[in-house]
Amino acid sequence: MKLLRLFPLELGRLLHSRMTWLIVLLTVISPAVGLVLYKPAIASTMLSMYLANPALAGGAAGGILFGLLTVYELDRAGRSRVEVLTNAVVSPLAAALVRLPALLAAAGLALVLTMLVWLPISCGLIGSIFDGGDYVLAYLLFMGLALPLSILAASAAYQYTRRADLSLVLFAAFAALSLTVWADNWQLCWLNPCVWALSDDFSNFRIFRSVAWMRLTWLAALAGIWTVSYLCIRQYGKGLPGSLARSVRRAHRPIIALSLLACSGFAYAAQPLVDHSNPDQTVMDFYQVPYAENVVCTSRSAQVFPDTTAGTVSGTAAYRFRNTSGQAWTAAFGVNPGYTISNVRVNGAEVPFSVSDYQEYNEAMLEVALPSDREIELTMDYGGFPRENRNVSIMQGGTEISSEYLCLENAGLSPRLMNVLPGENGYPTTIEITLPASMSVIPFGASKAEVVAEQTDGTKTWRYDSNSAGGILYAGDYIRQDIQAGGMDIEFYYGRKHQAVMEAAGAAEAVKSVVDYCTAHYGMLSFGSGDTLKLIQSRVTGGGYAANGASLLDEADFTADNLSDTGKGGGAGEVMIHELVHQWWGLGNMFDASDESSPWSAEGLTVYTTYRIVKERYGPSYAQEHYVDQWQQAVDNYYLNFYVRNPDYLEALPEEERLEISNSLRYVRQYCEMPLKILKAEQLVGGEEAMDRILRGLFNRELDPMYPYLTYQDFLNACGLTEEDLNLA
Repeated sequence: MKLLRLFPLELGRLLHSRMTWLIVLLTVISPAVGLVLYKPAIASTMLSMYLANPALAGGAAGGILFGLLTVYELDRAGRSRVEVLTNAVVSPLAAALVRLPALLAAAGLALVLTMLVWLPISCGLIGSIFDGGDYVLAYLLFMGLALPLSILAASAAYQYTRRADLSLVLFAAFAALSLTVWADNWQLCWLNPCVWALSDDFSNFRIFRSVAWMRLTWLAALAGIWTVSYLCIRQYGKGLPGSLARSVRRAHRPIIALSLLACSGFAYAAQPLVDHSNPDQTVMDFYQVPYAENVVCTSRSAQVFPDTTAGTVSGTAAYRFRNTSGQAWTAAFGVNPGYTISNVRVNGAEVPFSVSDYQEYNEAMLEVALPSDREIELTMDYGGFPRENRNVSIMQGGTEISSEYLCLENAGLSPRLMNVLPGENGYPTTIEITLPASMSVIPFGASKAEVVAEQTDGTKTWRYDSNSAGGILYAGDYIRQDIQAGGMDIEFYYGRKHQAVMEAAGAAEAVKSVVDYCTAHYGMLSFGSGDTLKLIQSRVTGGGYAANGASLLDEADFTADNLSDTGKGGGAGEVMIHELVHQWWGLGNMFDASDESSPWSAEGLTVYTTYRIVKERYGPSYAQEHYVDQWQQAVDNYYLNFYVRNPDYLEALPEEERLEISNSLRYVRQYCEMPLKILKAEQLVGGEEAMDRILRGLFNRELDPMYPYLTYQDFLNACGLTEEDLNLA
């Protein structure tokens, strides 16, 4: 009861301190650092730039500030040389139990004020796709939990050492470890969580769960460390050993400390989010598993039931085999390491199975002993929380499962058959998946999903057929637009939250213009299925890919910020055209980006093609003003740039500044200089029609499977030109 009476007094004293309000003020404005200097979220989505980065910066800066405040306040009595008097009035142990919650309350006040101040700012910067739930979770997890962790760490350091200078050194070292050595370890970076992106159009629960798990693990660890330091508080004139010996006489104190540390250790070791895949990604043992002799798979099926609230998956898979060997054999499957396997049956009878501890490329190996029967039906149940690959653990979020978005790939969808060849009809596959009625199911490929049942609980069951040992399935709250262009029926899917942005940018018109133009001038996409093509906007992935009948578009390409990039087009609609042209120059033809000093990349031909489409739509004058003239101005400025003319000075700059300048210069070379060179080549080869024939030939050339990239030398050879012919100086 005495502690309860002392708490409001200590909190009132703390809030009357000018230092406290200075720290609170600096904490409130600290998210601004994330808009200018500290930008750990590298994706270009609006939530990454204007929510994740400010919240992360606020957490790092605010945590450091409250760590300093903690040491300052705990050292107040010693600094004023009244410690003997204060200890006579209130025991040091009681004082510690009062100061800690008072500091935590001040941190909570700072967080609330920060969220209130930055709410209208974030809403204005993010625009129409602002989401209140993402805002609250981001600030609570990315920033809010950093403050108590810092307070616990700094307080523990002081209670161990009883010296402000040494406490500050220990706290600074602990924070520096998180910001440097531990920065790429998602479980150890307690001050600066590994958050590379937040999605604008879809949910972000997976990354929020990851940060929450890490922060709560550290909260238990630091609470345990603080409790041990609490036992070391000096009392009765004794030193650290004597005080510790006296404090542990009450058994519940060390028990609490050990329990907290044990919980933290268990949470660290048993985390359910990331697998234990072999970090050596050159090892491919699972791909060397020998195929079963004289055994084929005649068909397979799966019924999948994602829990969009818990983020888990459950399902039943069935496989039918024909065994003409007359021998018992073992079937091998790749399963997501987060799944458990149960109820494995062959022709209705249970059979033994095992799941390997060894994991590779986000899969563990399931082995099932099968009999010598000629016709075999194998069924199994599977389910759990899908884990992500440890080798990309700093870029979590790909296995997002919610009522807004879902992506299940290969072993995440159902156990992937490893060692059985297909039958004469391939791997005939039927997938059924039950999801909330608001979600649309999109198989990645030529397959078409149809609703086969509607349940009374507001869910629908979708079914589609395919022919593969694995497969990828997307589902989400999508808008679908059907477009006829280039002799194809195009299904264009994008997130419902992005509808206003897409309509303002004229997305459907851009798709039609690009497909019509590029198909006529360069040829059909190799990954189209002939008559149809799905263009699917994914949750932020950091890139796109394509397969038979489908192509993935990264949502970061269609943010309001990217669509306003004048380097890619004269307006949002033209930037949309630019991004879609990458289906031909970037996916349809790949470019080797290993030489960062070269201006040759997918961007050069993409910008040039965008210019040609815009010229056809709006006329030569518009294209000249908004493209060629701007390229020329940027290139002229480039050659006048001090660091271009004096590269030795660039090399002398600090690495961060050098990279920033180099990236800016590289942008000009790729987006402005190279399109001008292609335009000059067009003039030298005889005009637009001649250039179209050259580019069509390059687009449809026979690829070398060992090096399938379109090089600058390939382009020059096709044009009959040399590098010197295209010099702009």
